[in-house]
Amino acid sequence: MKRRTIVKCFRRRGPVLAVLASAIMAVFGALPTSPAQPLTPDRAAYQSFVREFRSVALRRGIPEALYDRAFRGLTPDPEVIEKNNRQPEFVLPASQYVALVVTDTRVNDGRVKLSELTADLERIERRYGVDRHVLAAIWGLETLYGKLRGKRNVIRSLSTLAYKGRRAKFGRNQLLAALDILKAGDITVERMTGSWAGAMGHMQFIPTSYKAYAVDFTGDGKRDIWDNPRDALASAANYLRGNGWVPGRPWGHGAVLPEGFDAGLAGKQGERTIRQWQELGLRRADGGAFPHPEERAFLDLPAGIRGPAFLLRANFRAIMRYNPAHKYALAVGHLSDRLRGQESALAWPDGIGPIAESERKELQRLLAARGYNIGEIDGIIGPKTRAAIRDFQAKKGRRVDGFPRRKILELLRLDARGGGAQARPD
Repeated sequence: MKRRTIVKCFRRRGPVLAVLASAIMAVFGALPTSPAQPLTPDRAAYQSFVREFRSVALRRGIPEALYDRAFRGLTPDPEVIEKNNRQPEFVLPASQYVALVVTDTRVNDGRVKLSELTADLERIERRYGVDRHVLAAIWGLETLYGKLRGKRNVIRSLSTLAYKGRRAKFGRNQLLAALDILKAGDITVERMTGSWAGAMGHMQFIPTSYKAYAVDFTGDGKRDIWDNPRDALASAANYLRGNGWVPGRPWGHGAVLPEGFDAGLAGKQGERTIRQWQELGLRRADGGAFPHPEERAFLDLPAGIRGPAFLLRANFRAIMRYNPAHKYALAVGHLSDRLRGQESALAWPDGIGPIAESERKELQRLLAARGYNIGEIDGIIGPKTRAAIRDFQAKKGRRVDGFPRRKILELLRLDARGGGAQARPD
């Protein structure tokens, strides 16, 4: 199987902090092709770092008692070391990524949240000018609307990153910011939880982004992004507004290309006005008119000339400041369209599409029946499910990508009935 190196542009500069690779690991799992030797933390080196970093924190104005309480009993987290050193070897194609994250369940759950928080989201939209559907889409992709906020001790995670390794500088900067947050009393040590890389709360802010953009939207004196979705959503809106969001403008549009179109015009370097794209023969995929034709946009062909085409505007770039992974921003845009009722389907040339929630659960049950440890039967294609799929694909001589293809489900059904591997090839 061919392998590609994770590109440097997936380093998160926005509040979500982890690179797209780690997002894939969190939601879908890493993509190992052979067993790896376990990575063990150097506890002596970690404890030495904690002692030495104490003077750095005290010079920053962190109280001694707070520092000591925050680090009491901590050891380096081996899973953080593992995730930091075992990035995925290749990035999912756009078709798989979008199909895995923009699911009917995410759409349905998001519409429920939009209904529940209608009044609050309207106020947030008026105050910050950011489309509520885009905010809800980010919420859905980051934490499944608050269901997966991360339970790790943030101080432990960040200090594990900080004491050595390729992300030590990032870890130390974020660790100081986290200690500042504790000093300000915004959260207690016990409640400051998040992801393996220190992303916190409903919208997954890193500590520096929290300090710069978190807001007390509810007016209770706290900027609670951990347990208060209203504060978290308003904070994300404040972040987007501060990073180029243009009120009242769309993120982009699906487009139809004319016959014989020059694909060399795609990409950020080919940016031009919407009117100029229309003059080149591009039309909106849903048949409507392009609003604000004077605004500039670039053409994106994520699967080549035969796949779906998108004209991406300034607000798409703002979403990429939240997370610079192109596929992530495209998924946010697509999910936001579906949340507002635009039931657009993306026709990928590789035929990839989402399988229904019931089918994903059935696939998990069938894998579990074969002895695979896939965790909870929840329809979420996470690390254990993807690892099981990859192993099953390899045993059946199929393309090994860990994607829950409907043909894999057919094979599992046949095996469960004792029918062997008589399914259509991939």
